[in-house]
Amino acid sequence: MKGLILTAPNSGGGKTTLTLGILRALKNRGIAMGSGKSGPDYIDPRFHEAASGAPCVNLDAWAMSSDRIRNLAACGTPILIEGAMGLFDGAPPMGKGATADLARILGLPCVLICDVSKQSQSVAAVVEGFSRHADDVSIVSVILNKVGSPRHEAMLRRALDPVGLPILGAVYRDTKLETPSRHLGLVQANERDDLEAFLDYSASIASNSIDIDLLLSLFQPISKSAGNPKILPPPAQSIAIASDQAFAFAYPHLLSAWQKAGSELSFFSPLADQAPAPSDLVILPGGYPELHAGKLASNQTFITGMQQAKAVYGECGGYMAMGEGLIDADGKHHKMLGLLPLETSFASRKLHLGYRNLTPQGGLWDLSLNGHEFHYATTLKANGKPLFHATDAENTKLPHMGLINGPYSGSFAHIIDRAD
Repeated sequence: MKGLILTAPNSGGGKTTLTLGILRALKNRGIAMGSGKSGPDYIDPRFHEAASGAPCVNLDAWAMSSDRIRNLAACGTPILIEGAMGLFDGAPPMGKGATADLARILGLPCVLICDVSKQSQSVAAVVEGFSRHADDVSIVSVILNKVGSPRHEAMLRRALDPVGLPILGAVYRDTKLETPSRHLGLVQANERDDLEAFLDYSASIASNSIDIDLLLSLFQPISKSAGNPKILPPPAQSIAIASDQAFAFAYPHLLSAWQKAGSELSFFSPLADQAPAPSDLVILPGGYPELHAGKLASNQTFITGMQQAKAVYGECGGYMAMGEGLIDADGKHHKMLGLLPLETSFASRKLHLGYRNLTPQGGLWDLSLNGHEFHYATTLKANGKPLFHATDAENTKLPHMGLINGPYSGSFAHIIDRAD
């Protein structure tokens, strides 16, 4: 299998939009292409899949073993991987989990996407600095993004000529390429009625602005895995999983591994007032229940089905929905499932962000886990036995996370993989 990584000097430079345009352009050419996304991300991969028509895998160099990453990246077709943040940006203190680590693990070259909207000749110093920063990370080409004019492009190309890296293309500033977002990132793919039109437009820009043939020539073989990686064992034999716009944040690599291990998975929509199928366990993934709290609170079939479930596990948004109540951003209180002695609020927002080392204190899991936390909810009440002892990426002890209430448990942590 071969692959290539699209990265940038910083966040917000247009990696996602250009990745989507290239993926759709390749699909339009009839070229089979898988995709990957560096780091913990639920939203961008669904856009990748819409653009390419193929699965997108999460590749997390902080939370996953090297063999796990190589195994996931060997997806049966060439793979185009979108980096996260800047190329060398990762978790504190030393940047572990950066896109650069992913390049090292997979042995893949990088294309540097440079947002040049506020610079001209200085782009040469940026590209040269990044290309020389680490001997074991190879930058093989550059894409100039948000170019202002033909004159601006000529200045940039002239400045970069001594650096000696090929320029794949120059993409001009275009407000049609801007994408709506909310606090966790882009608005979800399944919420955009104009998604196909946006992807086709992005593909036309990519095809006209980027040398796709040259890009394809830059793909290199992925480093081979040393063996079959350990996976997080399935938590139950039969699992019903909530799946809709309120509960969309489930990692496909975990679900796929559980299916391969013999678990039976079914899916249901709380927003459509569906009850989970009879199963050993119900999982409420993360998402945006705060945006749909009124509807969830009135969907009696869903509520009754959840309260009759054998066992329930919730992550982040799912955890909040398992509580007694949720206060939305307007200060309105909504009654939730009442499975955990928990009250949460968005009336006063506070960012909780970072990787988490998780040691279970009972409940569903019996081995150490790697996960992440990203939410703005405030906990008003959380009484009972904690689900996890937790530390952050710097191994600093954090307050206990989550709750266990008999067969019901959950926390704000999103599990990525086992820790060993």
